[in-house]
Amino acid sequence: MSTALPRRILGRTGLEVSIVCAGCAPLGNMPETFGYSVPEKQALATLRAIFHSPITFLDTAAAYGDGESERRIGLVLRELGGLPPGYVLATKADRDLATGRFDAWQVRRSVERSLKLLGLQKLQLVYFHDPEHAGLSVSDALAPEGPVRMLLALRDAGLIEHIGVAAGPIDMLLAYIETGLFEVVITHNRYTLLNRTAEPLIQRANELGVAVVNAAPYGSGLLAKGPSAYPRYAYRQAHPEELERARQLEEICTRHGVPLAAVALQFSLRDPRIAATIVGMSRPERVEDTLRLATWPIPDIVWEELAAVPLLPYDPQTGQLVSTTGK
Repeated sequence: MSTALPRRILGRTGLEVSIVCAGCAPLGNMPETFGYSVPEKQALATLRAIFHSPITFLDTAAAYGDGESERRIGLVLRELGGLPPGYVLATKADRDLATGRFDAWQVRRSVERSLKLLGLQKLQLVYFHDPEHAGLSVSDALAPEGPVRMLLALRDAGLIEHIGVAAGPIDMLLAYIETGLFEVVITHNRYTLLNRTAEPLIQRANELGVAVVNAAPYGSGLLAKGPSAYPRYAYRQAHPEELERARQLEEICTRHGVPLAAVALQFSLRDPRIAATIVGMSRPERVEDTLRLATWPIPDIVWEELAAVPLLPYDPQTGQLVSTTGK
């Protein structure tokens, strides 16, 4: 693939990454989340296409398919003789999906399993992932014998190079990055054409020198396929007001002859505060499609008209109203 992708430095990590990051959650075969299955053969072909593309940043997690995404990545890495030079692979330390346990012991177990499944001696970047799903408060997570301290200990032991945090609630993420312990933060579904509730997080992270990675620019599919073809947002059935706003966005794009998916993706890519944007990859042709959408010419008038469509002021998962001014 000849399409070039700009690269950016991932904050204080010093890692250079492509502005598009290949999201490997679908490769874990999670039909309950995405509404479709991804057989192993398809997943491996997708990974091979990624490693032959300008996309040099991959994102996975221990929870994706309860290790299946990492296992499949590991198979391809073994084919390649290891992670190729210049590539960055990030994963996430997760709770025990069966018991909900997310203490220091579980973080060690999660990281050690990731190393084994991926076939690596160390991990470049590990995020503390979705503590809210384990009912874990920020103070409990940061306790002296808690899970975050274990991540830091594993970093000090040389098993991890860099630490990040990835979660949903914006207030929670703000509390984590204010500690100064994390070098990267992932937000998802909260900075799209429909929803900008992550704005205070993005602003504050940039002030603190924490790299921002924006996931789910399509809102898990609504802004890629359109409201008629895929009426889901944030991994659930879309609300009526989300569908109505999406129809307005789609009408503007159609009138100007540009794909809604290209505009949704480039909305994130064009923001200099965002180091990389995670796009889920589920089949080989999706890699080429994403590169095409990332470079699709979009007239300025499109952005001007899109700005007039009212945003949705609530958290897409909790439904709570959120201030986008950080106040």
